[in-house]
Amino acid sequence: MSQEQELAQIRDRIDAIDHQLMDLITERAVCARKIAKIKIAAGDWQFYRPEREAQILRRIKAENPGPLGDEEMTRLFREIMSACLALEQPLTVAYLGPAGTFTQTAALKHFGRSVKTVPLGTIPEIFREVEAGSVHYGVVPVENSTEGVVSHTLDSFVASPLFICGEVCVRIHHFLLSRETTLSAVNAVYSHQQSLAQCRGWLDRNLPQAERIPVASNAEAARLVAERPGTAAIASEAAAEIYALDILAKRIEDEPDNTTRFLIIGRADAPMSGDDKTSLLLACRNEAGGLHAMLTPLVDHDISMTRIESRPSRRGVWDYVFFVDIMGHRENPAVLAALEHLKRETLFVKVLGSYPEAVL
Repeated sequence: MSQEQELAQIRDRIDAIDHQLMDLITERAVCARKIAKIKIAAGDWQFYRPEREAQILRRIKAENPGPLGDEEMTRLFREIMSACLALEQPLTVAYLGPAGTFTQTAALKHFGRSVKTVPLGTIPEIFREVEAGSVHYGVVPVENSTEGVVSHTLDSFVASPLFICGEVCVRIHHFLLSRETTLSAVNAVYSHQQSLAQCRGWLDRNLPQAERIPVASNAEAARLVAERPGTAAIASEAAAEIYALDILAKRIEDEPDNTTRFLIIGRADAPMSGDDKTSLLLACRNEAGGLHAMLTPLVDHDISMTRIESRPSRRGVWDYVFFVDIMGHRENPAVLAALEHLKRETLFVKVLGSYPEAVL
């Protein structure tokens, strides 16, 4: 058999597989429409089920035979689920804009590209729009692996009635974008203050003469730089395309494993998925041993704490609240018992939500 004949056979097989895939995806979409009709008849308008999607993606990851990697395989299935969900109910998701931010990347990674993303100017605006029902969900950054927590997000939870219903982690790669063609022509660098910090070492070595100007978002930085000669922006690769900028340098972040965690906020949290987290807002008594007493119920009930952050409560000088992430769902018996114990040992307990742990 000649090479051309062998290639022709393989291509014929690929064509046949494509037809099979199309038939199966169509069948899945038909099933999604049937589910929508059943839910509507029962008065159930909760079409997006984060726990169900997390279970599917975990199963896909566990059963993936290769050669495609787990991240690529789950991304493909995420898009299929997103398109099928859009047949039931098109979702609107608010993110920290403008277009091209890492928050938009997080929204599309979590929900897929069949949702409508809505850019907003600030994190409090995202909370307000979700609370008002103008959008179904919001995506907000909460912490970076090198620069720590995003205080505006934590502060917004103190008075908000919203719940955390999901999380997504995004590997952050920073690009230096500009209309200029050489680094020597750049006299100012715009970016979000966290991105400037994440690239501090690179900037010190390569652009020590350039002024560093913090702005609301990396995409906003790219938009400004597109209008201002002699400037550059630290932003995503997507922002370069959106704002027609050249890439002067790639992956300039100081830490190669730089990752940001984002939270999905909505008007209800998620049912148990089997691999969940719960986020809490706690206030302890301002006395010796107060913090120890606050954490003891978690130890007593064998609950793993993965994060704790303190923030001013804004109710008094040196008065703090604590944001705590624990493993397990609020409906899990051990977690439920720990929460009851916490209520007796602390001044204040607020469950911010239980949600599936990020799959990838």
